[in-house]
Amino acid sequence: MASKISSKEYSYTIIYEPVKEGGYQATVPLLPGLVTYGRTLEEARKMGQDAIYCYLESLLKEKAKVPQEKSILQEKVNISF
Repeated sequence: MASKISSKEYSYTIIYEPVKEGGYQATVPLLPGLVTYGRTLEEARKMGQDAIYCYLESLLKEKAKVPQEKSILQEKVNISF
């Protein structure tokens, strides 16, 4: 990451899902088409951050609107029957 996008800070939710072949797939719901992979969770985190950076850099170069994530409250709920 050679240069900074801008002085503004962006925040996004990344979802990490284990894949059957091993490793983790990382997706960002607010950024359509952004999917990456890592052999470990740590690698998937790094790949996810790098993918977001590249995605935003591309939007800014094209002078496209950068999606802003709203504050959300997320909670995992377990239900048994």
